[in-house]
Order: sequence, then structure tokens, then C-alpha cells
Amino acid sequence: MDREAIIQKFEQLKVWRNADERAPHKPLLVLYAIGELLRDGNRLLPYSEIDDKLGNLLREFGTRQTNQGTQYPFWRLQNDEVWEISDADKIRQTSSGDALKSDLVHYDVSGGFLEDIAYQLQSDSSLSFEIIQSLLGAHFPSSLHEDILQTVGIELPLQISKPQRSDPNFRANILKAYEYKCAVCSFDVTLRHQPIALEASHIKWRQADGPDIEVNGLALCSLHHKLFDRGAFTLSDRLEIMVSDEANGSVGFQEWLMDFHGQKINYPQRQSYYPEVEFISWHVREVFKGDYREL
Repeated sequence: MDREAIIQKFEQLKVWRNADERAPHKPLLVLYAIGELLRDGNRLLPYSEIDDKLGNLLREFGTRQTNQGTQYPFWRLQNDEVWEISDADKIRQTSSGDALKSDLVHYDVSGGFLEDIAYQLQSDSSLSFEIIQSLLGAHFPSSLHEDILQTVGIELPLQISKPQRSDPNFRANILKAYEYKCAVCSFDVTLRHQPIALEASHIKWRQADGPDIEVNGLALCSLHHKLFDRGAFTLSDRLEIMVSDEANGSVGFQEWLMDFHGQKINYPQRQSYYPEVEFISWHVREVFKGDYREL
């Protein structure tokens, strides 16, 4: 299989779709497997190990509703013609064609990339990095990329990072709408009249077809942008900041999260720019972790 064919295989992974719901199972499994391959040379990984590691990844970077059924991507990647499973003929299948998890455990099966693909991923670092960047860009906002890479043990050279496509005016429009200050903490430091560490966040991610418009954006400092995209807080339909009951900590937790819990955001300068409930509801359903803390 040549280089371009391999890239195309990973770009065309069959990811479960239901309207705008997120399904990061296969992308996270592929990223984890690439990390293991590049770091330790492990092509075939025991399902018992994947069940644990992928389960953690799904809890961290999936949704509240994400089914932690790690057997599904582990088994279904075979259909994408990039993956093989040892002793697959011993595994019983459900009526939908999925593997019985109990059999995967009982027969201690392993799964991993096809030999040819694994060889090329190991011998051509630019191929591996291109696939990694493509998967990250297609399924996760840039604020989460480094967190995911660290979790799966991948370090990318800075020079191969690719900017994500977006409306070049989105950041400028959002910062102007919020008068160049964070919608949560009012952070507004500038250097030579240029905002520093102030970013334009999509409420509904572009990876889920969220539009580059003011009502789908928030101006957030770098810290609150990361906390928002990780699901540590969200917004209510009354534009209140709602902190997750799964977020906790000592230094910084009170000052940077709990002090704003239940408070209204700093509104944009026009009511026509106020975040739309449709996009907020998506964030609550697909990104926010846990439940609202009590007020």
C-alpha cells in the first residue's frame, strides 16, 4: 500500500454519525495505537490494555454520553482495512456484527495496524505526523491537541504543525464583539495594543460543523478557553457560567472557576451577538463533563 493510499484510509475512517453528536472512539484508538507503535514498536496491543487506556481517553476527551464500549472501535477498525485482530475467528459476534467483549477478554486477543501500514508508519515519520494532525484537526479543537498528544505519548515537531482552517475574520469579530476581554474573568492584557492570551472560542466546535459567527463564539483568555473546551464549565441558557461537579482542585480552583459559578458572562456589546441556545445546548451535551455544581 503506497503512502497516499494509507493517508486516504485514515482520512476515510468510518466514524459513527448521528446528526452533530461526537463519536471520538476510532480517532482516539488510532492515536493511542500510533503512539504505542512509534514509542515502543508495539504493533499488536492486547485488548485488555486497550480497554483500560482507551476507556480513560474516552472519559477525558469524549462526551458525557459517550458509550465506553471500547470493543466497538477495536473490532470495527478491521472494516476500515487498517487493522487486524489475532484469533478473530474465535470471537462470537452480536446480531449487529460487533464482537462480544467477554470473548475478547477470554481469548486474550490483540489488535493493531496491518503489517504494511505499521512498517510505513514507523519508517516514515512525516506520514505518521500527517495522519496524527489530520485526525486531531478533524475531530478536536486545537486547544485539546496537546493534551491528547501528551496522554497518548506522542511528541510532534513544531515545524509540522498545521493551522486549522477557519474564517480568518472569526477571531477578530469575536474579540471585537466582547470588547477585547474574557467573557468569564475580564482578562484584557495588551502589549503594544495587541491582545495577549485572549482567544476566540467556538461554543459548538467547527469539527461538529459549528459556524464561524458571533453567536457561536466567546472571547476567552487562554486558561478559560482550555477549561471550556475540556468541559470544566459550560453556560446555562440564561448565559450563566456553570461549573462541573467533576472539576476540583486547590490552588486556582476557587479563583478561576468557583468564583464565577452562577455568574453571568460578560455580555458582548450587542444583543444580536449573544450566544445562541442551540450552540450552548450542544456544548452541554457533547463537551461538558458531569453535572452542574449546586449554586
